[in-house]
Amino acid sequence: MYRFLLTRQWVILTIIAIALIPTMIWLGFWQLHRHDHRQALNKVIAASQAAKPVPVETLTSVGGSVAHEDIYRTVTAKGHFDAAHELVVRRRTSADDKVGYHVLTPFVLDDGKVLLVNRGWIPSPDSQTAFPRIPAPAQGELTITGRLMQNQTTAASGIKNVKGLPDRQIMLIDSEQVGTLLRDSGDASAKAVLGGYADLLTPAPKSGSPELIPAPQGDTSWIGNADVNLPYAVQWWLFAACIPVGWLILARRELRDRTGTAREAVREESEPAAV
Repeated sequence: MYRFLLTRQWVILTIIAIALIPTMIWLGFWQLHRHDHRQALNKVIAASQAAKPVPVETLTSVGGSVAHEDIYRTVTAKGHFDAAHELVVRRRTSADDKVGYHVLTPFVLDDGKVLLVNRGWIPSPDSQTAFPRIPAPAQGELTITGRLMQNQTTAASGIKNVKGLPDRQIMLIDSEQVGTLLRDSGDASAKAVLGGYADLLTPAPKSGSPELIPAPQGDTSWIGNADVNLPYAVQWWLFAACIPVGWLILARRELRDRTGTAREAVREESEPAAV
């Protein structure tokens, strides 16, 4: 009765169905993992935003790294900006999705260590090779606050760390690589660069430029208002469940069609020929 399942067409269809089921189940768990990661990050964001500001050197060190639970923490630092050695980070977007640069300025602490500070976004100039004009930072001795961030990586950002860029332009903020770049350019103060970097909070630029990096939007609800990963996980699992159901429906329909065709053939053979 079901001998048609051994035909080439049905063998191929069955193999595809069998292969799709575990694939879709895996995709569902992958989306669930992303949901869990997002929820964990949201908890870190909420805790960091609620915590009181602390001196930056309590959370990072020269050549060290920023712990995951310390990202987005508000930190303070006392010293002065070194605008002569600032860099720009390419392929960064503004709050309204315009493409431009982030301005990365070394901030020399009173003890001589250097904190890399992302002062915010500026638009791209007409020339992609010329160094853009950047509004000057606050001058003199001052205390700044910022959100502590981990070094950027290609894996986390999706941005390739392209080499051979124009002078003083980079793709990713990596304190170790930036420190090497600054030292090679003759910046003597860059011998002791703190791990990670900080998105500037205060003092805000008087002209509104560079445009400060907006605060992250955390969400500690179970599903998350902007979290599509959990619905996608459920969607993939529903797809996986639908495959055997769909296969069975198609097989039953094929059997019904073949049975009907066979009965029709028998009926035609049994009818007397017209004279």
